[in-house]
Amino acid sequence: MQTMKGQRIWNGILWILRGMGIALMIVIVVVAYIVFMTGPTIPDHAKIAIDSIVDAEVPEFVKGDTGYVVSDDYHIWYESITPVDSVKGTVLLFMGISNDALGWPQDFLDNLVRSGYRTIRFDYRGTGLSDWRNGHEDRPWSLRDLAHDAVIILDSLTIEKAHLLGISLGGMVAQEYAINYPERALTLTSVMSSGYITDPDLPPVNKAFVVDLVKNSVRYSIIHSEKNILRRNVAVRMLLRGDALYDIDVEGVSMQVLYNIRNRKGYNPGVSRQQQKATFLSGSRYEELEEITVPALIIHGMNDPFIPIEHSMKLAEIIPGAEAMWVDNMGHDVPPYLIDSLTRTLVKHFSSR
Repeated sequence: MQTMKGQRIWNGILWILRGMGIALMIVIVVVAYIVFMTGPTIPDHAKIAIDSIVDAEVPEFVKGDTGYVVSDDYHIWYESITPVDSVKGTVLLFMGISNDALGWPQDFLDNLVRSGYRTIRFDYRGTGLSDWRNGHEDRPWSLRDLAHDAVIILDSLTIEKAHLLGISLGGMVAQEYAINYPERALTLTSVMSSGYITDPDLPPVNKAFVVDLVKNSVRYSIIHSEKNILRRNVAVRMLLRGDALYDIDVEGVSMQVLYNIRNRKGYNPGVSRQQQKATFLSGSRYEELEEITVPALIIHGMNDPFIPIEHSMKLAEIIPGAEAMWVDNMGHDVPPYLIDSLTRTLVKHFSSR
C-alpha cells in the first residue's frame, strides 16, 4: 500500500516536471522567436562587408593630439585635432548615450577641421579610454559632472572658450555646460536632444524602440565574436535611422567599431545605466535655459524613432533667440549624406561668435 502511494507521488512529481519542462521549452521558443525573428535584419551585402572588414587591416582613427585630465578622481581621455592653417575657433563635441568619442563619424570630424576649427572630442566617464568604475551607484555623477570634465580639458589646453556641439545625451551635457559655464561658451548646438527627458507634457522616449535595442543586443551577444559586435552596431544604426531612407555607412561604422575593440577598451555594458541615472538626476533644465545668452541652434530629425521632435521644439521655444532646424529624412543619427550640409550650417552658426 505504501509503495503504491509512493509511486503515485513520484508519478505526480514527474508529471509536474514534465509540464514545467514543456512550459520552459515554450518560453524559450517564444523568446527566441521574438529575439531572432523580429527587429532589424542586416542585409546580405552588409554581412559580406562585415566579414571582409574583420579580415582587413584597421586604419588609424585617432589622428590628433591625445591626453588625459583628472576630474573628480576620474582619468578622462581626450583628442584635440588642430587645423594645419589658421584656427577660427574651438569646437567641443559631446557624444550620445553609451558611446565614446569614436562615435563621431570620421567625415564629420574632417569637415570641421577643414573648415578651420580645432575639434575636441573626449570619452565620458565609463567609456572608451577614460576610467570605468563599477559601484557607480554609491557615488553617482550627473550630467553637470560630465560638463565639468570638458571644462577641465579646456583648462589643460589653455583654451578659454569653445563652441558646444552635443548629440542626444550629449546635447543635454552641452546644455549643462552652457548653463553652468556661460563664460566658457561661444555657441550652443543641441542635436536630437531634450531639456527635460521625462517632461510629462511631451511625448516620452519611444519604449518600443528601447525594446528593439534590447532584442538587438541579446541577438548578437549570445555568441561573443568580433563579427557579432560589428553586426550589433550596424543593426543599431539601422534602428536609429527609423523610417528615414538612406544607406548606412556599413564600412565606416564597422571599421570604427573594430578599431575600438582592437586598439582601445571596447564598450562598457554598464555605462548606459549609469548615464540614464545621471540624466534622471539632472531633471529639468527649462528655467536655466531660459536665461542663457549664447547663440543657440536646435537641430532634430523629422524621422527620429527615439526622442520625439517635440522635445527639441520646446527647447527652441525656451532658449532666447534660438534658431531651429527640422531635418527631413533624418532619424536619431547623423546620416552620411547630410554631413556636408550640416557642417555648412554649423560653420555659419559658429561664425555668429
